[in-house]
Amino acid sequence: MKIKNYNIFLVILLSLPLGLLGQQAPMFTQYKNAQMYTNPAFAGMSEGVCINGIIRQQWSGFEDTEGNSIAPQTFFISADAPIKKLHGGVGGSITQDQLAQWSDVSLQLAYSFHLDMSMGKLGIGAGVNLINRSIDFSGFTAFQDNDPVLLTAEQSSMVVDANLGLFFRSPDRFYFGVSATNILQTAAKKLTADEVGIKNDRTFYLVGGYQFVLPNNPLFEIEPSIMIQSDIYSTQYNLSAIVKYNNRFWGGLNYRFQESVGVLIGMSIKDFRIGYSYDIPTLAIGVPGSHEIHLGYCFKLDTDRSGTRYKNTRYL
Repeated sequence: MKIKNYNIFLVILLSLPLGLLGQQAPMFTQYKNAQMYTNPAFAGMSEGVCINGIIRQQWSGFEDTEGNSIAPQTFFISADAPIKKLHGGVGGSITQDQLAQWSDVSLQLAYSFHLDMSMGKLGIGAGVNLINRSIDFSGFTAFQDNDPVLLTAEQSSMVVDANLGLFFRSPDRFYFGVSATNILQTAAKKLTADEVGIKNDRTFYLVGGYQFVLPNNPLFEIEPSIMIQSDIYSTQYNLSAIVKYNNRFWGGLNYRFQESVGVLIGMSIKDFRIGYSYDIPTLAIGVPGSHEIHLGYCFKLDTDRSGTRYKNTRYL
């Protein structure tokens, strides 16, 4: 959960004149499709060029007392591919995370070194994270006229940080990853007149999953998975179970501990994938549900043509 109430956000922002505010990393119910955001070691592990996009609207329809929409929204797109000459893979992502007048635009670039092992492939990744952080103070309503603390224009700052991770994949069986993003916890410039600043939250991720093929009906697969996301101060636990049919249709559930139950459905058409999830809140406070749409496309590049270039004897 990002922020329970708009007024709480304002109180926290304006009552810490000498402090730094930490911005919590965005979350995804379909986290398996956002691993380029959470782990640089994932780059190129799919053995093809993969493009993924996610649109998430948390607490859809959540409004302030004046009827303005303040529902958190996240837009994410990533691309990654294996590069044999680099003995690994490269990838990147662009993310916009918006909450009312608060907006982060993040550009991540990553490289993963791939190490072939007897049980699968290990990726060792590192990346850089460029974040443009802005707050539009003109959209805030002051508690009193001419409040000297509250600014009246948009303020922004660019920060640079680093990501590290490990990702292991066994073909058609299981995967496991551990990573840390924003490990430097870079602080942005002060964004208010009373010296309130913002820093990145160092966030740790643990993800894993296993694919079971039903022995009596191999068209069905069951994939349980887990994702733990923590900035030390708060921790989110996600438990998912997906059932796939013929590797084309799927559906399942995700439980975010003490926060929501998500319903997931999806299908693939050739190299395209589309998925949808809806989170039903389990919080004590009354907030609406959350929507999330995923679009994906993967394809392989045939770069090794040395053995097929002169098939016809005319060219020998």
